[in-house]
Amino acid sequence: MEKGIRSDQKIWRVRPEWPFLLFLVFVVAAYIGLLLLMVGANVLTVSWSQASEILKDADIQHSIILTFVTCTATAILSVFVSVPVGYLLSRYQFRGRAFVDTLLDIPILLPPLIVGLSLLILFNRVSPSACCGMLAGGALIAAIWGIARKGDRIVIRFLVGGVVAFGLLSLVSSGSETSLEDIVSEVGFPMTFHPLGVVLAQFPVAAAFAVRTMKTTFDQISPRYEEVAMTLGCNRGQALLRVVLPLASKGVVAAGTMAWARALGEFGPILIFAGATRGRTEVLATSVFLEINIGNLPGAAALSLLMILLAVSTLLIVRYLAGRGGAV
Repeated sequence: MEKGIRSDQKIWRVRPEWPFLLFLVFVVAAYIGLLLLMVGANVLTVSWSQASEILKDADIQHSIILTFVTCTATAILSVFVSVPVGYLLSRYQFRGRAFVDTLLDIPILLPPLIVGLSLLILFNRVSPSACCGMLAGGALIAAIWGIARKGDRIVIRFLVGGVVAFGLLSLVSSGSETSLEDIVSEVGFPMTFHPLGVVLAQFPVAAAFAVRTMKTTFDQISPRYEEVAMTLGCNRGQALLRVVLPLASKGVVAAGTMAWARALGEFGPILIFAGATRGRTEVLATSVFLEINIGNLPGAAALSLLMILLAVSTLLIVRYLAGRGGAV
């Protein structure tokens, strides 16, 4: 026989959710409102005539062209690096993997000025012998620590051989005080305060974002496709090129797009390492800085709106690829 509910028992009721929903809506609306007000402030600051005038300036046109060229070059380099690195982190388990994975995130976490300053010191204050010594030390630590598995004797021999090679090169160049900038300038690829330096300044952070995107892409692709390909006669590299990369094509485009967008917004490393010389190393981010320095706030706002438009377009491309089933 079922027991009746006593009069002194409390009946629990579901409390209304509207206070919590109201809180969520308030937070979201406040944040979106701030973003819209920031964009709107730029729109209200500049008129169409002022925007047209600033865009007709020869230096600004050079800045826009250089921005597109350097961002595209950075995106291509980032994809070239991120595909093998992302594949390695996704498919292989090895000692030190967590350390390598963390190391690749350092450019994202570092203050941008530190990235530019580090490049400036590397190319102008560090000799080739010191670079060889640092690389040899890193290879030696990797070999001792056992990044390779115990059975991978070929990898261990490669690392030890790298230590010996770097050590010999270090001894050969130990008496030279030539900097890296002197060497790359002699072969026709100057970096510091040069347009090529803009690409190098954009690359570390942009490549870090591309690596994350590619690792996520490869994680979403089953290894069974590669295993089937290898049973049909492909080696690992052929399986990557013929099977995995076609499946990851949208992820590759997304990685390149993310790298392009991140390179577009890079400022600190470019300012420190490549400079902001009018008509030479000036890109859109440094153009905004230069326009503010000369007191041309409407011109800076016009360039800011152009960068916002490019950033939003890039975001829409990434969202479109994600919606179409790309592994992003």
